[in-house]
Amino acid sequence: MKRDKPKYKKIVDAAVVVIAENGYHQAQVSKIAKEAGVADGTIYLYFKNKEDILVSVFREKMAIFVSNLQTILEKDLNTSEMLFKMIDNHFFVLHEDRHLAIVTQLELRQSGKKLRLRINEVLKEYLDLLDVILKEGIDTGELDQTMDVRLARQMVFGTIDETITSWVMNDQKYDLLKLAPEVHRLIMNGLRAR
Repeated sequence: MKRDKPKYKKIVDAAVVVIAENGYHQAQVSKIAKEAGVADGTIYLYFKNKEDILVSVFREKMAIFVSNLQTILEKDLNTSEMLFKMIDNHFFVLHEDRHLAIVTQLELRQSGKKLRLRINEVLKEYLDLLDVILKEGIDTGELDQTMDVRLARQMVFGTIDETITSWVMNDQKYDLLKLAPEVHRLIMNGLRAR
């Protein structure tokens, strides 16, 4: 499988840097190839076009979030602890890879409808895991029994997403990781059973 090959990973990582530094529309395949240290033609052995590169970047990087969240779900934690770890992990991954933060928060949003639909398919697995946390919280009585899970998911993910977007838009000048406890507290105040 192509995704297991070292050059594939080098190209994906290079694409993150090039897209973050140049913007998606100015990120030429030749720049990505140069950053990855491969010939331009090599890119087309792994990807159909630049759009395919962007979707692949998102798929590969989203797999980190999914894997980390699956690990959190396997631990013996209550809903509040799982949500905190999810928020903290999401912030940590993007805090540690500032180029990826720019790509996920700004550049993916510049794409057309067809591309956004492909990206949303990738995001679905992560959001499904968030639903597991929310449903478990309802089942255990930790979260409001009358809560609309779909709306709660939008609220939780939207809050995480907007907090990171604001951090990126402010040139990542402050410590994103310090915001995790407050974001968690505000979310739990909205979801907790009364």
